[in-house]
Amino acid sequence: MRLSNYKTNNPVFSGYFWEGNNRSSKKMTVTGIFVKSLFCILIIAAITAYIWKLNENGLPVKWFTLGGMLAAIIISVIISVKHKWASTLVPLYTIAKGCFLGGFSAYAHKNFPDLPYQAIGVTIVTFFVMLIFYQTRIIIITKKLRSVIITAAASIMVVYVIALILSFFGIQSYIWNTSWFAIVFNCIAAIVVSFTLLLDFDYIERYKNKVPKHKEWLATWGLLATLIWLYVEVLRLMQKLAIRF
Repeated sequence: MRLSNYKTNNPVFSGYFWEGNNRSSKKMTVTGIFVKSLFCILIIAAITAYIWKLNENGLPVKWFTLGGMLAAIIISVIISVKHKWASTLVPLYTIAKGCFLGGFSAYAHKNFPDLPYQAIGVTIVTFFVMLIFYQTRIIIITKKLRSVIITAAASIMVVYVIALILSFFGIQSYIWNTSWFAIVFNCIAAIVVSFTLLLDFDYIERYKNKVPKHKEWLATWGLLATLIWLYVEVLRLMQKLAIRF
C-alpha cells in the first residue's frame, strides 16, 4: 500500500502535499520545521500580546477576531490550491491567526485573567505528551486509528460549520452555551484534536529528508493549524467551566 494513499484531516498532509518534484538537493527536515514553527509562534504571541494591550486600553477587538478568522480561512484555501506559495502565505496566515487569537483571547483575559495562560500551558503539555506517546510507540498509528481520528475530526468540523451558519440567522447552537452537553462536546473535541497531532507527527516522520525543502512551510502550516485549534478548544472549555462554577 502506498503511503501517499493515507489521508488526514489536516489539509497540509493530504496527497498534494507530497506531490511534485522530489529531486531537490535540499530536503525537508524536522529542524527546519521546528525553526519555522517557533518563528510563527513567536509572531502570534507578539500580536496577541499587543491586541490584549489594546483591549485593556478600551479599544474593541471584535473586528480583530472576525477579520483574523476570515483572513486565515481565505489564506488556507489559497495555500491548499497553490501550495508552492506557502513560504509567502504561511507568514500571512500567522499574522491573521495572531489577530484572531489576540481578539479571542482578549475577552477571556479581560474576564478571566489567568485562563489564557493556563490554556497555553495545557496546549504545550499536550503537545509534548502526544509527542512522547508517538516517539515511544505507546500509541501506534494504524490504519484503523487513522480513520477513526479523521472521521471524528471531520464530524466536529461539520458541527462547527453548521453552528456558524445558524448563528448568521440568529439561531444559537448548543455548542456555544455552558450546558453539560456543550462541555462534554468541548472535551471530546479537545481530545480528538490532540490525537490529530499524532497524524501530523506520523506524516512528518514518513517524509522527512525525502521531500523538497519548501515543504517545511506546509508542514509548519499544518502543525500551527492543529495547535491553534487545540488552544481554542482548551480555552473555550476553561471559560465554560469558569462561568459554570
